[in-house]
Amino acid sequence: MLTIALPKGGMLNDSIRLLQAVGLDFSLFQDSANRQLQITDPTGRAKGLLVRAQDVPVYVEYGQAQLGMVGYDVLREKKPSVAHLADLGFGGCRLSVAVKTSSPYRSALDLPAHSRVASKYVNCARDYFESLDLPVEIVPLYGSVELGPITGMSEAIVDLVSTGKTLKENNLMELEVLYHSTARLIAHPLSYRVNPYGLKDLIDQIRAEAEAVAAL
Repeated sequence: MLTIALPKGGMLNDSIRLLQAVGLDFSLFQDSANRQLQITDPTGRAKGLLVRAQDVPVYVEYGQAQLGMVGYDVLREKKPSVAHLADLGFGGCRLSVAVKTSSPYRSALDLPAHSRVASKYVNCARDYFESLDLPVEIVPLYGSVELGPITGMSEAIVDLVSTGKTLKENNLMELEVLYHSTARLIAHPLSYRVNPYGLKDLIDQIRAEAEAVAAL
C-alpha cells in the first residue's frame, strides 16, 4: 500500500486539503481526539504517517513512505536523497538574517568577523556566511532562536520568517533573505522509477491540483 508522510504543524491542513482533492482522506489527523500517527485512507488506497516536518524526508529517503510533503527549508537544510517533484505553493515563508533593531548593522556584511549567529538552520547559515567570505560562529539553537540577540548570546540569527510579527514583537529586524520556502512534494527515488501503486498517476493528479489552486 502507498504510504505518504505528512508534516505536523502549520502545513498539515493544506497538505490534507490537497490530498482530499485527489481522493485521499487523512482528515482524521485533524481530529484533536485522535492519537494515531498512522492511519489508512477510507478507500484503502494509501496510508498516512503523521511526523515532525524535519522527519518527513527521512521517512521518504529510507523508503518507509513513497511520498512526502515538506517545506523547502527542510530539504535545503538536510539535503536528503529524495526526488523533488513539485512546488505545492502553500506554506510560504523565508529564511532570513535578523538582528536587534537597536544594532548598528544594516546588512549581513556589517556584522563583525567572528560574530555569533544563532540558528536551527546550521548548514544553511554556515553556507550563506561562507558565500560572503565572512567568518562567523554558528550557535545551534532549537527553541526560541530570537532569544539569541535579546540575551546578548549572539549578534544575529538565521531563522524562518512568515509575517515578521514575531521579529517585531521581540525588537528584531530582517537584514537579508537567504531564500524563500514553500511546501514541496517529494518521493523515494526508487519508488518513483518503479512506479508502485500507480504512484506516478497520483503525482500527476497532485501536481495538476496544486497548479490549479495556484492559478486561482
